[in-house]
Amino acid sequence: MDIINRFFMSIIIVMRKDRGKDTMINEKNESHGAAGDCDGERRGDGEVLAGNSEESIYCMCIIGQVEGHYILGDNQKTTRYEHVIPQLALIEEDERTDGVLIILNTMGGDVEAGLAIAEMIASMSKPTVSLVLGGGHSIGVPLAVAARRSFIVPSATMTLHPVRISGTVIGAPQTYNYFHDMQERILDFICAHSKADRDALYEMIMRSDRMANDIGSVIDGREAVRCGLIDEVGGLSSALRAIRGMINKNAR
Repeated sequence: MDIINRFFMSIIIVMRKDRGKDTMINEKNESHGAAGDCDGERRGDGEVLAGNSEESIYCMCIIGQVEGHYILGDNQKTTRYEHVIPQLALIEEDERTDGVLIILNTMGGDVEAGLAIAEMIASMSKPTVSLVLGGGHSIGVPLAVAARRSFIVPSATMTLHPVRISGTVIGAPQTYNYFHDMQERILDFICAHSKADRDALYEMIMRSDRMANDIGSVIDGREAVRCGLIDEVGGLSSALRAIRGMINKNAR
């Protein structure tokens, strides 16, 4: 009996130690969460609330393909519009968030989903700054220019090309008109939110000598600034400095 009692007592002691360890871990996590409100709080994949005692900046990443009405394969990195759009709405209503930094490294994706996100960004009352790293291709162009101020690193590239669609295409005048109208909506948005000349932009989109197997143009960071698509060549520090300047201006 003594042996059995000692055995059960040892189990109880171990369980108490484990409970104590869990309590310590939970207290540690809670303390980190409290500190995160000021120094950096992770909100989800590719999202973090960063800042200091003076301002809080929400950092949102738009990466891979912008996923729209169809679910892409598991082996592809995607940004889902049904996640981003509600998040932008919450940020707009969140009194703790002073501004939004949008970091882009996207190959494009669904046109309507990308334009929907771009319209949400452009209609926000809070300061917004975009930073293109790696690439801002296809529908990534409207996403980049949607912010109040845009930056691009010198090594990043942006692809401008006509609208295309996958799947069955009916060879009829109505199909051409649909593509044309969609292209016009994209051009209208880009020109309304950047300094790019519409005719020059259309010429770049329709060029046939810049890409081996496609129509369009691939431009680097400096060329994107020269043609008026992006406001300034710069990196993270430049983007943060710009958004902090906007926040301080609004606070006055």
